[in-house]
Amino acid sequence: MEKPGNMIMVIFGASGDLTYRKLVPAIYALYNQKMLPDQFQVVGVGRTLLTDKIFREKMVGGIRGFSENNHLNEQQIFEFISHLTYFQMDQNAGEEYLRLKDMLHQMDEKEGTGSNYLFYLSLLPSMFGVIAEHLSQAGLSHSSGGYRRLIVEKPFGYDLESGLALNRQLHEAFDESQIYRIDHYLGKETVQNLLVMRFSNGIFEPLWNRNFVHHVEITSAESIGIEDRGAYYEGSGALRDMLQNHLLQVVGFAAMEPPSSMDADAIRNETLKVLQSLKPIREEDVPLQVIRGQYMTSHVRGEMMPGYREEKGVSPDSRTETYVAVKFFIDNWRWGGVPFYIRTGKRLPTRVTEVVVHFKPTPHGLFQENEVCGLCNQLIIRIQPDEGILLKFGMKEPGAGFNVKTVNMDFHYSELSDLHLPSAYERLLYDAMTGDSTLYARADAVEAAWKFVAPIQKVWAEDLTQKIYGYPAGTWGPENADDLIEDSPSGWRYPCKNLAGDGTYCEL
Repeated sequence: MEKPGNMIMVIFGASGDLTYRKLVPAIYALYNQKMLPDQFQVVGVGRTLLTDKIFREKMVGGIRGFSENNHLNEQQIFEFISHLTYFQMDQNAGEEYLRLKDMLHQMDEKEGTGSNYLFYLSLLPSMFGVIAEHLSQAGLSHSSGGYRRLIVEKPFGYDLESGLALNRQLHEAFDESQIYRIDHYLGKETVQNLLVMRFSNGIFEPLWNRNFVHHVEITSAESIGIEDRGAYYEGSGALRDMLQNHLLQVVGFAAMEPPSSMDADAIRNETLKVLQSLKPIREEDVPLQVIRGQYMTSHVRGEMMPGYREEKGVSPDSRTETYVAVKFFIDNWRWGGVPFYIRTGKRLPTRVTEVVVHFKPTPHGLFQENEVCGLCNQLIIRIQPDEGILLKFGMKEPGAGFNVKTVNMDFHYSELSDLHLPSAYERLLYDAMTGDSTLYARADAVEAAWKFVAPIQKVWAEDLTQKIYGYPAGTWGPENADDLIEDSPSGWRYPCKNLAGDGTYCEL
């Protein structure tokens, strides 16, 4: 792969957890694979007063603790951190950005980084527009020489109105072509492989439509709770935190039309069309098409797990959802009439994210008496963990008669032991350095996603009679969620089973 051009990466919020756990370990992984420029610098910006030495020592701890490279090279780590610098400043004060500009200019001349600056906003969302404005006023958002790029972490607003407002703020300072809205789900190898699997294989694409697909199911489950993030999660919930961004972007990849090329805009144009084709959910239909839940106290593998309302920072009468399931349709020629189901939640039995394409049964059931399921043919794309692809189909059991058994044909990325499987941030940071925006969310796609969830947010906010169902921690969510998928003879797919004394087994 090509090396990016020389550059300086500036991380706002560098003293925070994301930089320590994800960003610096991912940048080090690129350095380890010789995929960083010959001349590069990483400048950590924060309000905390730190010396370069203390900042570097902290980042070494992040590399050792969270790097996915099992063979760390201490000499290489020492060489890498020499490229890290810390810059203390008040990010609310406009005049401070002139100091930052002077420092970057000096570093640029010394290191020969070509006046290429990549700004990463890794801090509170309320600061996104403020920092973009100050960068522009200081003359840091555009250059006649090198490039200027801005990476923005989610959430991209909290609803349609705030999402539109944030885009307006960003566009006043940067062109859309300079803005990279990062969604780490799109950096996962299996999400990207959806494109390759669909558009490089003649056996899948002819079946990928309403004529052969019964329904599509997307699950993103987490076994953990909110982990001391009660104050944040109270203002977010599963709908904002997961469904509006991560899962709808996955829907875009799974349902899109073939792009005219692998150009970033060609691909993002097609995912946008999917989001714009989502059939609006009428306010009166929200209770019929959306189920929300909240985990309750339960014993999980012998350990008492607190309910959501008992977590630190959570209101004792909170109505924030930790689980949401939605049934919806895509109003276009390919998917007309095919139901899509999305569910995501915390304190579920295991951590798993997957896309399941359920194919229609055969038109004439020759083996109905002996079939083990109504929809035996499933294509399962496992996004995490144990990334891979699984195809389920019926086969005859050995012996007399025609007893049909469902069997699996699968592929695991872990079987490619000679290849490095990059982390999501590793892949996405590299793409931003090379100017490839394919896996980044565009403004119009973000707005289309907010528009789709707007009726749900409105009903939940204004109608306090709307139900929020409890579910015991360690289960697959509220039983009422089964009502959403009653059209399917197989119901929700439960990929993992609890095995007494042996933890959880996941099929793939």
